[in-house]
Amino acid sequence: MKISWKPGTMIYPLPAVLITCGDKPESYNMFTVSWVGTTCTNPAMCYISVRPERHSYPIIKESGEFVINLTTASMARATDWCGVRSGKDYDKAKETGLTYAPSVNVKAPIIAESPLSIECKVKQIIPLGSHDMFLAEVVNVQADDHYLDPVTGEWNLAAADPLVYTHGKYFHLGDFIGKFGWSVKKGK
Repeated sequence: MKISWKPGTMIYPLPAVLITCGDKPESYNMFTVSWVGTTCTNPAMCYISVRPERHSYPIIKESGEFVINLTTASMARATDWCGVRSGKDYDKAKETGLTYAPSVNVKAPIIAESPLSIECKVKQIIPLGSHDMFLAEVVNVQADDHYLDPVTGEWNLAAADPLVYTHGKYFHLGDFIGKFGWSVKKGK
């Protein structure tokens, strides 16, 4: 039997990412977001949804840039900490031990410890209610070669041990079960 609940955001799990922003070291900040995703392949586009009262909101709005930094299970404490503390009160890099590093195509920094950093330029801000969506074009991706298969060059998600979030709890992902289309692939 199914039970009806009030409308809510029940899509799970979501990546727990650290967004970096700021166009100079004194304005750099990182904060945790789980309302993040892809919207288009060509051009590569993604989004983050941010409450306007967040410290980083005006930084992103004014600069028009941000970086989505994927996180790992080993980054869970820092990711959680950056979600409950404000950059107006703390130097989050100093407090968490995470390191800002240069991006290639945006002024906002990447996080050196992140396995994958997605550099973004805002194309549109869409007011939605409690959050505004920053719709952005991906202008570069930096991948830590530690997580690349040495033979194929493919991204090794299991080695990255990504941190995900659902309903106030953090998890890491399970085992690989198949590639896209594997369930209908014809045998030879």
